[in-house]
Amino acid sequence: MKLVLAPLADFTNAAFRKLASELGADLTYTEMISAAALAHGSSRTRHLFETLPGEGPVACQLFGHVPDELAFAAREATALGRFVAIDLNAGCPMPRIRQGGDGAALVPQPQLVHDLLVAIKRETNLPVTLKTRPGPSPDRVTMFELLDAAETAGCAGITLHARFTSQMHGGTPHLELLAELVQRAHIPVTGNGGVHNEATLKAMLETGVDAVMLGRAAITNPAHFAGLKGHEMPSRKELFTRHVEYLLDLQGQLSRNFPEDHVMPPDEFVCATLHRHLFHYFKGVPGAAELRRKINEIHTLAETRALVTHFPLALQGE
Repeated sequence: MKLVLAPLADFTNAAFRKLASELGADLTYTEMISAAALAHGSSRTRHLFETLPGEGPVACQLFGHVPDELAFAAREATALGRFVAIDLNAGCPMPRIRQGGDGAALVPQPQLVHDLLVAIKRETNLPVTLKTRPGPSPDRVTMFELLDAAETAGCAGITLHARFTSQMHGGTPHLELLAELVQRAHIPVTGNGGVHNEATLKAMLETGVDAVMLGRAAITNPAHFAGLKGHEMPSRKELFTRHVEYLLDLQGQLSRNFPEDHVMPPDEFVCATLHRHLFHYFKGVPGAAELRRKINEIHTLAETRALVTHFPLALQGE
């Protein structure tokens, strides 16, 4: 059984990916990387290419809708020699992404998706894959055309988030559609959407997928990778400690590799990044409401450590 960490903006940086891979993720993805930003010379976007020593296999996920820009981004990512695959995001439902013509805006445009994948493949010797959705809404299913676009472009695999764009990240995943896609596909299929325990994992595996991708469940508790593989799950407190260590490593690496950029000092960098994660780490554990209030009040790593020390029981929950 292959478990994969989904690409998640603002979450799956090198520190979190390393944590996930140590806990059992067989493959992880970078955050979504803007091909347009890279093509226009954004140095800060290049920060998202960073990997840490000890990470497991990492795939680079790009988003965009202009063939030349995606070709450039694929060439740049390949030249780094850090990644095992290049993935095109054609499924992110966030309005700011769709309004720019990217992500799920591509779901109803299989011909454009094909052209983008071809442009990427021309510039890389890495496997190229596609991540998408069944369609814009239940009355318009486009996933079979998207599968054809991926296969005729020479893709090595496809990931289906089994919710329509209109569902965003909520609602029941359409596993029957995922199973139908598996039946029609001549390339490996990864399933995504709604897996958070053994029962939901079993249901997705019954569709016949080759791998299962975890997104929000992994953010809430990356130890799910260990648990779903039948391994011992570390406490959230242990995860927090390791996460801080890897974030400090990442801050140091960014400072060395991008001396001309403004990289936040270690204390500020770790605190700012953890602020987002802690809301999810604490989800559903005792004292969560009080913890969320406290999180909004912390501004330094010392305060963050003190918070965790003050609420030790909450961080022991699974």
